[in-house]
Amino acid sequence: MRLRFSLARLVASTSLVAVVAMGLGGCTGMSKLSDVTGGIGGPRAEAAPTDPVRAVEVYGERYRANPKDADAALAYGQALRANGQRAQAAAVLEQATIANPGNRALLAQYGRALADNGNFQQAYDVLSKAHSPDNPDWRLLSVQGTALDQMGRHEEARSYYASALKIAPGDPGVLSNLGLSYMLSKDLPKAEEALRQAYASPRAGIRVRQNLGLVVGLQGRFAEAETIVKADLPPDQAAANVAYLKEMLSRSDAPRGASNRTPVASLSQPD
Repeated sequence: MRLRFSLARLVASTSLVAVVAMGLGGCTGMSKLSDVTGGIGGPRAEAAPTDPVRAVEVYGERYRANPKDADAALAYGQALRANGQRAQAAAVLEQATIANPGNRALLAQYGRALADNGNFQQAYDVLSKAHSPDNPDWRLLSVQGTALDQMGRHEEARSYYASALKIAPGDPGVLSNLGLSYMLSKDLPKAEEALRQAYASPRAGIRVRQNLGLVVGLQGRFAEAETIVKADLPPDQAAANVAYLKEMLSRSDAPRGASNRTPVASLSQPD
C-alpha cells in the first residue's frame, strides 16, 4: 500500500471528537448519562437507558415536560449527542443555558455540543464560561484545546493540553489530543511520542490505539501500524481497526474538497 499523504487535506471536523473519538475530555456514551440524571424522577426512577434511541425518547419526554429543568436538559442533550443528533443537542442546550444563566454544567455540555457540531470558536467561548482560571476543569481545558486545533491555532491548543496535564498527569485522552495536535501541524515524530505515552496508560481506550496506528501509518510504517491496531484484540475488533486504519490513510490521499473528518480524540470527553 503506497502511503502518500497531505495533512492539509485532512479536513477539520468534530469528533477532534469525532471520527476517532468524540473530548469531556470524544463522545459521551450512554453509560455516562446516570452521572447527570440521578435526580430526575426521584429515587425510584428507572435506570438510565443504554440504547441511544431509547434514551432520546425517555429523556426527551422528561425535557418536554419542563424545558427549563436543568437536569432534564442535560440528560436530553447528552442522549441526543450520543445518538448523533448534534444540531438538535446544541439547540436544546442553548435554550437550557438561556433558562438557567450561569449554570456551569449546562455551559460545559453546551460547549461540547457546539464542538460536536463544528462551531469551534463558539464552543471555545462558551467553555471559557463553564470554568475559571482559579478553578479549571482539565476536561474542559482539553476540549478547548481541540477546538483551537480545529481552528489552526496549534501552539495555543498545546498550552491548554499542558495545563490539563498538570491537573491530570498522564491522562491518555489529553495526551492523545496533544499527539493529534502535532499531527495536524505535520510534526509526526512528536505526535508519535505523545501517542505512545497515551497508549502506555492502562486507561487508554480504542481511540488512542487507533490514533497511534494512524500516525505510525502516516509515516509509511503500515505493517507496524497494523500490528498496533490489532494487538490483543478479538478477530472482529482487530479487523474493524485495520479497516478503519486503511480508510483514514486513504482519506489522506483524497482529492481536495472531499468529505473528510479530522481524527481527533475528543471534543467532549477524553478517550
